[in-house]
Amino acid sequence: MGFFQDAIAIFKKRDLVFIKSYKESENVYTFLFEKEKDVTWKAGQHGLFTITHKKIKNGTRPISLASAPSEDVVQLTLGINDTPSEFKKAMLELQPGMKIRMSGPVGSFYLKDDSPTILIAGGIGITPFRSMLKQIEAEGNGVGKQIHLLYIDSKGSFVYKDELDKIADNTSVTVTYLDSRNDLQQEISKLSGLYLNNGTYYIAGPKTMVETLSGHLQGNSISKKSIKKDVFFGY
Repeated sequence: MGFFQDAIAIFKKRDLVFIKSYKESENVYTFLFEKEKDVTWKAGQHGLFTITHKKIKNGTRPISLASAPSEDVVQLTLGINDTPSEFKKAMLELQPGMKIRMSGPVGSFYLKDDSPTILIAGGIGITPFRSMLKQIEAEGNGVGKQIHLLYIDSKGSFVYKDELDKIADNTSVTVTYLDSRNDLQQEISKLSGLYLNNGTYYIAGPKTMVETLSGHLQGNSISKKSIKKDVFFGY
């Protein structure tokens, strides 16, 4: 069913008006766009975004929506280093009033039930989880839910940290910040030992990290169907 829903959704195209951008931390930028009334998504999904103000090679990229459906803007957050791709250069060139095209949203990377939930984010992989947690906070139904966010960032930047800490204060969500893979795997082993296959494990980040941690979970007797993956290719 998800495949057919995505196939239909991908034909929904709309232009989003750029509002502003700002630097979150070193090499991380957030872009805000106006949200039309008919634009909606499930927290955690991504869209296909196309540069329209100039012609570039590979002008369309999948990007997770960092904003929650309850928020009044479309927010994208990208890692942009000193040698950015043409797509990211074009993003930095956006001026207020200019537009970018979105297809979708698509994807099955979203919360589906009230089972214990472990969210595992690597670097910029935090973006779909910001959307999920901001939506939980907005709906006021985060109290009593067993939701754990494990957030690893070797640089210690931890994008959205203030927002995440506030959500943790207002809900039963717990947030653990980590800067080493060994510490992360220890935390994953602790939680997977507690919840086993009664929990659902969401992993978002670079491909190597996602596959390594998926293997680690399976080595801890967690079934593949309990693991949801969102792979970031340079975003």
